Amino acid sequence: MNLLGKLKKGLAKTRDLLFTDINELLGNKQKVSEEILEELEEVLIRADVGPSFTAEIIKEIREQAIAKEADQSAFIKDTIKGKMKGILLRAEQPLIIPPQVSPFVIMVAGVNGTGKTTTIGKLAYQLKNQGRSVLLIAADTFRAAAIEQLAIWGERANVPVIRQNINADPAAVVFDGLKSAVANETQVVIVDTAGRLHTKINLMEELKKVKRVSSRVVPSAPHEVLLVIDATTGQNGIAQARMFHEAIGVTGIVLTKLDGTAKGGVIVRIASELGIPIKFIGIGEDIDDLRPFSAEDFVEALFLGPEEA
Repeated sequence: MNLLGKLKKGLAKTRDLLFTDINELLGNKQKVSEEILEELEEVLIRADVGPSFTAEIIKEIREQAIAKEADQSAFIKDTIKGKMKGILLRAEQPLIIPPQVSPFVIMVAGVNGTGKTTTIGKLAYQLKNQGRSVLLIAADTFRAAAIEQLAIWGERANVPVIRQNINADPAAVVFDGLKSAVANETQVVIVDTAGRLHTKINLMEELKKVKRVSSRVVPSAPHEVLLVIDATTGQNGIAQARMFHEAIGVTGIVLTKLDGTAKGGVIVRIASELGIPIKFIGIGEDIDDLRPFSAEDFVEALFLGPEEA
């Protein structure tokens, strides 16, 4: 199935929530009223697009639709679609690996349960299939399951994994892994980091340490700091992003589990409120279901009518 087909399927829950409610709200009415706007505001908030985006949409519709006595159904949908596309286009930014940078180091962060390790495995698989040499580093040493899961993904993607015993110093694991990458002229290194320690302060300090050690072995590393966010968490994902960004300087977002939520609108909130590029989205369980984010395709898939989806 191509990307647009996957997106159609993956965004079904969000599309159903957003546009079933809008269609029911509008019905056969032809004109916008304040009552309609209040109900539309509730629909958008439920879709998790965020209060800022919602306020902008409502303001624009109030100013233009009422004044022009526009056909509300077409105007409201076109307004939402246009605003959404404009915001997401600004956030669209692919992962670029310059050929002159080797090894290119990608540090991946995120709280446990977001699909972080799975994302790393899928990304490694993609890069390997592009003909790049890839190394994974298991720096989440606080969970034996995380180390084992990364090892399994390494086998699936046919890439080596640097690992040590449970509770080993994560920074030391990264140091050894990067030394190995330099010695073997590996092109891309992906570092899996811890998602939970005893406190948020401990976690952030550990991540800062891993980042510092990376730069000692490979100048300017990590070249990308990707944060994996679970789309099903909605507003909590925004809070996580702010926390990680303040601590380690996130360069890109990976939004996972879009196929399992009706709150896919959170991607709009991430783009408008955080200003962090969106690099990838996860739209399924298959190994090739991690896709580079395309604002055009995302909005097109979201706005398909029932007969097209």
